[in-house]
Amino acid sequence: MGKLAVLALRAVIAIALAGSLVVQIAIAPVLWFDMDDAPAGIRVSLAVIGVLGVASLQVIAICIWRLLTMIRRGTVFSHASFRYVDGVIGAITAGAVMIFAIAVVARFANHSSPGDEVAPGLVGLICGAALVVGGVALVVYVLRALLAQAVALDREAKHLQSELDEVI
Repeated sequence: MGKLAVLALRAVIAIALAGSLVVQIAIAPVLWFDMDDAPAGIRVSLAVIGVLGVASLQVIAICIWRLLTMIRRGTVFSHASFRYVDGVIGAITAGAVMIFAIAVVARFANHSSPGDEVAPGLVGLICGAALVVGGVALVVYVLRALLAQAVALDREAKHLQSELDEVI
């Protein structure tokens, strides 16, 4: 991976992390007060889902940052990288669960907020989005399996190189 690509990705991650902090600190409270006519359970649920959703994106960003550091050092094909890939998989899975939780909250909002119902089709679309995000977690899991194969091959290559060095 080129130095320019790593630098560009780090810049994007840094901007995204700064923006996510703004969302958690400034925008989440504004949304809380904007929902003052909604029942307390719905307000709390959506606020918690929002903050945790942004936190899961932050976990993904930090894990990718750490993997970029490992790429720069040439140590990405090691068992230490699995910790960060597992972090990405867990955060994406948590994101899928939170998206589904939004659908659940929207479904129950239909029965608690007269005149402010959520269309059943929209609830279905939200469930579909949760399914797609869960699929992304599965794709990253497959990529983790490929990383495991690469780590094993790298270890075998180093072992064979050391045996060859002994012979020569």
